[in-house]
Amino acid sequence: MSETFTGSFTQQEPIPEDAIEAALAVLRHGRLHRYNVADGEEGETALLEQEFADQMGAKYCLAVASGGYALAISLRAVGVKPGDKVLTNAFTLAPVPGSIASVGAEPVFVEVTEDLTIDLDDLAAKADQAKVLMLSHMRGHLCDMDRLMEICDGAGITVIEDCAHTMGASWNGVLSGKHGAVGCYSCQTYKHVNSGEGGLLITDDEEIAARAIMMSGSYMLYGRHLAGPGPEVFERVKYETPNISGRMDNLRAAILRPQLRDLDTQVERWNERYRTVEEGLRGTPGLTVVERPEQEVYVGSSIQFLLLDWSEEAVQEAVRRCAARGVELKWFGTPEPVAFTSRYDSWRYADTPRLPKSDRVLAGIIDMRVPLTFSLEDCAQIARIIRAEVSAVYQGA
Repeated sequence: MSETFTGSFTQQEPIPEDAIEAALAVLRHGRLHRYNVADGEEGETALLEQEFADQMGAKYCLAVASGGYALAISLRAVGVKPGDKVLTNAFTLAPVPGSIASVGAEPVFVEVTEDLTIDLDDLAAKADQAKVLMLSHMRGHLCDMDRLMEICDGAGITVIEDCAHTMGASWNGVLSGKHGAVGCYSCQTYKHVNSGEGGLLITDDEEIAARAIMMSGSYMLYGRHLAGPGPEVFERVKYETPNISGRMDNLRAAILRPQLRDLDTQVERWNERYRTVEEGLRGTPGLTVVERPEQEVYVGSSIQFLLLDWSEEAVQEAVRRCAARGVELKWFGTPEPVAFTSRYDSWRYADTPRLPKSDRVLAGIIDMRVPLTFSLEDCAQIARIIRAEVSAVYQGA
């Protein structure tokens, strides 16, 4: 009889006990708003910012309501105006081009490679079209960041890194989020730390930090930011920077602080599971494993593989057959957006020419979450099911 997986692809681990205790302490004193603190109290949100800045080796950090909000205010903070063009990946999720559109700017999509990273040759060809790149490290895949920064520095392009899937990852020893002018992170339930919703941004630029803090809704309480620049920087920007309130609260910050202290341990646990699935898929007929470069330290909280040049019907049949055996796969080739899955031509607020290279890659991308609630045995079973069903469809095609 064929085996069936019975686990959930959307069930996360419980919040750690020390994070629950920290949250209860905030609930008991009732000072949830980040600026509502007792005499001598620094506040959970300010401490979170300080600790994350130290953890990332950044000068400044800001905690906000979501990762998407962090992206949008980063664009404003680096000077993007309505009508400007902003480069970004063709392979990403809706909040990335959505943040560009939210400030009145226009996404210019850059092709994706079979490694699922931004096509650096296409980026170089389009470098004269914009002064900002919002780089999405989509599904945790890091491109050659050394070459990317050479291209962008040479063309005078400011880089904002979307690190929603790469908190804890690095390229050539440099943490994801530290290559560009700003690094943005998500703390949404399916990311590497879980506060339901939430976001963090880091930067070493004092004026970007001050503008972002003012925009987040600090009013004139910016002095309460332990990971912000000095008051003289705010004096330069405070009268011309709009308040676009999107603060993180002390409850979510209290939940996040213990999780961030455990990030390295969690990364290794994810990667054990990722490697188990990856090894189980190697050599499957018709299936291409996405190889990870030696320079990359990744976080395997999801895994992608390619069914390159398959027909739409064959891909859908493989996905359907895996689902019938309890394995939930997402396909990025679907012509209509489904749940969280969409593609560059789904976002019709952007006037986008066809990208044939990306169309071919997107038509073959299969995506799967790897939650820490899975055991290594679960991961091996999932790989066996995918291998069997993909092989059956491929050999029957």
